[in-house]
Amino acid sequence: MELTFYGATATVTGSKTLVEVGGLKLLVDCGLFQGFKTLRERNWAPLPFDPASLDAVLLTHAHIDHSGALPLLTRHGFKGKVWTTSASADLCEVLLQDTAHLQEEEARYRNRHKATRHEPAEPLYTVRDVQTCLRHFQRVAPDGVVDLGQGVRARFTPAGHILGASSIHIEHQGRSVLFSGDLGREDDLVMPPPVTGQKADWVVIESTYGDRLHPALDPIEKLGDVVRRTAARGGVIIIPAFAVGRTQGLLYALYRLKQARAIPDLPVVLDSPMGIAASGIYDRHHQEHRLTAEECKQVHDMTRFVRDIEESKALMRQRYPMVIVAGSGMVTGGRVLHHLAYYGPHARNSVVLSGFQAGGTRGAALAAGATSLKMFGEYVPIRAEVTQIDGLSAHADQAGLIHWLGALGQAPQQVFINHGEPQAADTLRLRIQEKLGWKARVPDYRETFKLGSA
Repeated sequence: MELTFYGATATVTGSKTLVEVGGLKLLVDCGLFQGFKTLRERNWAPLPFDPASLDAVLLTHAHIDHSGALPLLTRHGFKGKVWTTSASADLCEVLLQDTAHLQEEEARYRNRHKATRHEPAEPLYTVRDVQTCLRHFQRVAPDGVVDLGQGVRARFTPAGHILGASSIHIEHQGRSVLFSGDLGREDDLVMPPPVTGQKADWVVIESTYGDRLHPALDPIEKLGDVVRRTAARGGVIIIPAFAVGRTQGLLYALYRLKQARAIPDLPVVLDSPMGIAASGIYDRHHQEHRLTAEECKQVHDMTRFVRDIEESKALMRQRYPMVIVAGSGMVTGGRVLHHLAYYGPHARNSVVLSGFQAGGTRGAALAAGATSLKMFGEYVPIRAEVTQIDGLSAHADQAGLIHWLGALGQAPQQVFINHGEPQAADTLRLRIQEKLGWKARVPDYRETFKLGSA
């Protein structure tokens, strides 16, 4: 068995790990790089392996940093199946098509304004590429077990985090490797905790929050504080949010605040077609998360859904307090940019960052206190109050990651730590060694490991 790390090393994006086992080549996740330009440029480079040589892809969950490069894979010759849960397949249909649409829109904009180094500017991939890719998706059975042939089996188990997210256990001839995927929290607002107890010889674990603990302060209470004081000064609350997971958690938090009469009964707007579609998928799969069908309906009834561009623009003509939830979560694109450009310069308004902000993103700049942001080719002053609420993150913190590892049932031969910024990954490595006494290592980009003789 061999592992090669082609992404999510020294970064939380671009997850791609090649597993060679039993004569098969399996790719666990195939995500886009995000954040710093040097990382994003990897998306445009030739894939560092031959897509046609792969037998299958095993997808932990639908977030773009795990799934977003799948259309590139199929465009360049991949013929196999993409195995994932039913909910993840439903979400990927929404996320990948939206990503392609944004790529096409950006290419058209650059060509129209001659703002490109290449003539003509091309999208990374197209909606047609996504439609081709989606035909390769295969939904795993309810028991989560997939027979991949050559004596190789994979088992998907719930990982919390977002709807459909899984850890993936790959076994061959009595040897096994376990990929955590992105792990959720014990106390997540929407998702149940990740399943624990899977024994494995080797483990690959994420480390997004590997160097920190979630604050003890109730994030819903903190969100309520921001909403109350912003509404009192007649302002608008802008919340950048990922369409999948974060948006649903935020809407539920706002619903609970309203139910408790802890905030004014101001409008709550979801200005994200992708977020709206994803929320519909959460409603259909309500047996897989904490919210009942009735709670899903009540959150839906509380929220004004904005799909149309003209309706989105009209929000900026309103002169009363409201909450606008819009993508993207790290302020890298999407409708939130227009709202931030309009509302950001005014001190009466607020911006709420609701989770981790990767280095090199506008969200990270805001969290660090930036007083201006470059948007639409010019710098826009930011005078709005900026608040970061880490407690809303859907990722396990350091204690949660250690708990998940400790509950595996036996010490693995080696733990590999990926999907984290350098400090977070290395801090978790040290904590694993100190707390559990296990061997742990942070892989380098494109580093290969031979795991026994299986």
